[in-house]
Amino acid sequence: MTNTVPPDAQERRAIKPVICYPVDTLPKPDMALYAHARANLLKTDEVLVPARDAATFHVPAGHFFRISSVEGPQVGDLNLWNADDLNERFYSGKTRALHGTHITKGQQMWSSFPYLRPMATIIHDTLDWYGIDDFGGSVHDVIGTRCDPYTHHLLKGGQYHHCCHSNLTRALAKELNMPLSQAESLVHDVLNVFMCTGFTRDTGQYFMKASPVRPGDYLEFVAEIDLLGALSACPGGDCSLEHSSDVAACYPLLVEVFAPSQEMLKGRAHNSPNGYDRSHGS
Repeated sequence: MTNTVPPDAQERRAIKPVICYPVDTLPKPDMALYAHARANLLKTDEVLVPARDAATFHVPAGHFFRISSVEGPQVGDLNLWNADDLNERFYSGKTRALHGTHITKGQQMWSSFPYLRPMATIIHDTLDWYGIDDFGGSVHDVIGTRCDPYTHHLLKGGQYHHCCHSNLTRALAKELNMPLSQAESLVHDVLNVFMCTGFTRDTGQYFMKASPVRPGDYLEFVAEIDLLGALSACPGGDCSLEHSSDVAACYPLLVEVFAPSQEMLKGRAHNSPNGYDRSHGS
């Protein structure tokens, strides 16, 4: 049954939108301090994430980490946790509400309730030139949840174990020496690093297209708290064909960790959890 179009339908559609969360009062990261620190970094660790698999890494507060394309165009699914309290994890939905569907230099990855504070700040993005293309696509999205074996089974059947959800689960279980079932409950919606996505204008469906990333491109962050990270090199490769696939060309991703000078660490602002008193009106 199709409903009758009301006489004022066009008038209703023409109402101008209102930004839900104006960010004028949002505390701004000290990008000048971070830019100064980038000139004198000491590499302390690196992790090569294998194609169609995931790996974990640690970043102390105030240190930098970089995710790089090293062999071919490849997207990655990133999870972050407070290294000292795994209940505090990346909150893609609130990050999306504050910054938009895709994030880049100067924007931050926010943590879950009740903490709601910056976990990491993006300080350099070699793909910032891409912008928004004619299809409405852009890179580094916080709208996709991660490819997973449950949706794969729902749509295609079978048991596919190298979806990003499973990759992250295995990597976290290994890192923390815990059962897969326990680790899985900690895996959460991701930052899709290098992935080019958007919503179709006619049906509003989530789409992906070939990532513009090339070897040498990278996304660089500063850790605002002590972090445990996990990164999956997506089985979709550059996501030009499909994800959760053994057909797509896939490549590793490189994670590097860098220490800044002690002077820079002393100059950082203290990053406390959210100040709401949690009384909820009681």
